[in-house]
Amino acid sequence: MGAKTRLAGLAGPHRADLALAIACDTVMAAVDCPAVASVFVVTDDARASAELRGLGARVIAGEPGTGLNPALVHGAAEAARREPGQGLCALSADLPALRPTELGAVLAEAAPHERAFLADAPGIGTTLYAAAPGAAFTPAFEGASRRRHLDDGAVELAPAGVPTVRRDVDTPEDLRGAVDLGVGPHTAKLLDLVGLLDAPGR
Repeated sequence: MGAKTRLAGLAGPHRADLALAIACDTVMAAVDCPAVASVFVVTDDARASAELRGLGARVIAGEPGTGLNPALVHGAAEAARREPGQGLCALSADLPALRPTELGAVLAEAAPHERAFLADAPGIGTTLYAAAPGAAFTPAFEGASRRRHLDDGAVELAPAGVPTVRRDVDTPEDLRGAVDLGVGPHTAKLLDLVGLLDAPGR
């Protein structure tokens, strides 16, 4: 898993630790969501594998090494092989304030559609992409991905009251926004330990 490079100025030598803490809180919330059958994580990082497996994720190795979207397609193919007949959902790994109830609400709204996505808080990127069983799984994350998903025919979801599913973290300002929502225990502990932010947990 890659560290959050745009947080380097804030996190310094703790950047990789912060990225893993954020991923842990994201995975923990997804595992706790009743609408989620299984959580799969694509990584070849031994430390991340151990931590995320301990939270209930199923780790898929063999990351293609050609970017995020090929890794998601690789993971989705393996998930479909292991659990045929299930819908697929790609979720950003940097949602430290994620609430299971909010994730469930987004998934419920996505369910009637063949392919759907949720834009991030600024409305430029994407934090969630879902495909119904048997539908083409063609995620287009990174950068201005909202427009790419729209152009590819995916339905944009617009549920109310799901700020924690939209608040991904790429910059110090994003992290402060997540802290305001209430980050999970791994992120809160790390921030408190290294004194990065005043981070009340949820």
